[in-house]
Amino acid sequence: MKDYYIHESSYIDEPCEIGAGTKIWHFSHIMKGCRIGRNCNIGQNVMLGPDVVIGDNVKIQNNVSVYTGVICEDDVFIGPSAVFTNVINPRSHINRKNEFRKTILRKGASIGANATIVCGHEIGMYAFVGAGAVVTRNVSDFALVVGNPARHAGWVCRCAARLDFNNSDNRAVCPECSSVYIMENDMVRPE
Repeated sequence: MKDYYIHESSYIDEPCEIGAGTKIWHFSHIMKGCRIGRNCNIGQNVMLGPDVVIGDNVKIQNNVSVYTGVICEDDVFIGPSAVFTNVINPRSHINRKNEFRKTILRKGASIGANATIVCGHEIGMYAFVGAGAVVTRNVSDFALVVGNPARHAGWVCRCAARLDFNNSDNRAVCPECSSVYIMENDMVRPE
């Protein structure tokens, strides 16, 4: 007996691994070799390319295509119509499947609606990519990036509240959950 849900309009190619409690909604296509963790929510019209890896408790909203080479760690959120690439210089008349570049979304990262993630980059733990941003380089842990191309616009807590480091001791206290963060060498980490 299955311990996950797949809407009858979706296609799951074999072999695939799907964790307990995961839900795959209308018109989605999960291609062979995918590994999807526990308690994930795969929205309507989502395509996961061959061998994509999705951790536990990942939320992928409607109309997202996640191509080969993308790895999502646990607790990642991908907003509606976000876009991933896997080849840096595609041409329809040249096969570049041996040139796929890996893209890693670290634990707790959030990707806003309509954002584009150019392949070969890493989105740090609990980083927040704003809606419509175009990521063309790595994003640091806890960083907030916005725009095209995406640029650093601040820092966020695990709960996604903005952090204020405008003080002399390089500490920030989250205004919502009271977590404390330290900034060292332009990097942020929990205290």
